[in-house]
Amino acid sequence: MELKTPLYDAHVKAGGKIVPFAGYLLPVQYGTGVITEHMAVREKAGLFDVSHMGEVLCQGKDALANLQKLLTNDFTNMVDGQARYSPMCNENGGTVDDLIVYKRGDNDYFIVVNAANKDKDYQWMLDHQFGEVTFTDASSEYGQIALQGPKAMEILKKLTAEENIPKKYYHAVFDTEVAGIPCIISKTGYTGEDGVELYLASENAEKMWDALLEAGKDEGLIPCGLGARDTLRMEAAMPLYGHEMDDEISPLETALKFAVKMGKEEDFIGKKAMEERGEPKITRIGLKVTGRGIIREHQDIYVGEKKIGHTTSGTHCPFLGYPIAMALVDAGSVEIGNKVEVDVRGRKVEAEVIALPFYKRAK
Repeated sequence: MELKTPLYDAHVKAGGKIVPFAGYLLPVQYGTGVITEHMAVREKAGLFDVSHMGEVLCQGKDALANLQKLLTNDFTNMVDGQARYSPMCNENGGTVDDLIVYKRGDNDYFIVVNAANKDKDYQWMLDHQFGEVTFTDASSEYGQIALQGPKAMEILKKLTAEENIPKKYYHAVFDTEVAGIPCIISKTGYTGEDGVELYLASENAEKMWDALLEAGKDEGLIPCGLGARDTLRMEAAMPLYGHEMDDEISPLETALKFAVKMGKEEDFIGKKAMEERGEPKITRIGLKVTGRGIIREHQDIYVGEKKIGHTTSGTHCPFLGYPIAMALVDAGSVEIGNKVEVDVRGRKVEAEVIALPFYKRAK
């Protein structure tokens, strides 16, 4: 039985095409269609319901020590309000999930996990906790709305004072308000654009959604669904759990080395296994389709007759105007500029290895 987010009625009212996703009923697109929604975020602004994401509180004298053990990144030098991305690994060095940790204050952290892994992640934390710490699954209390795009800040400033908005990327202001509604404003997103994610009490989500859409009318703000969220994160080459990483794939094998601090003082789960694995045998690459066709996930990649790996995500990108894919291939098997062939249902489609990210916004 799929759950409904606090914005379900708003999506139905706006003509959203509802599909089951990660245990929730969410709009895959609206009448405008994925391409229009994608382009709105690249050129103006788009509004996403991300209330299906999970929120876990980590509190107590040993909260930081628990994070240091559970997660691959280092959280010792964070300031209040700062956010940090991190994979969470199993004992074999594979990835349990990737998540974001916010520091609310000393001994008080706010963790955002992927919807599909919410229960698994929370259980993993409980199974490995030690000392004086409390992990609380607060997911049902929160709605989450993402306002993304070059006009996002302009729209937000109509509804809140400038000092309420975080100055830096990956920072948040807690206990603030937008449109008079109490919320957390976080300068984060999953689109490759400027923007914010707002966390607020679920019962206020629809009121906030309506206020943002009203405020962004002149800037061209429109609601966007899961389809555009996926094409946008693909263009920005942002990994997705279950695609670019899973319980077998280590963060080092999928180009997330920046978030794995092997040198931090504390030992963390998966570190020993990653050390034993040695230099990563596989690596994540970007492909631009130069032949005819669109590449999807789980398609084999060849150089000549030799299979070197498989695609993990693939789609046609509206802004770039051509199909792309991310893939995991044998380390050292190809470099940027090389041609490869991808087996699309028995037909070989030519592609070129290109640098990631595919799209980077102009600062």
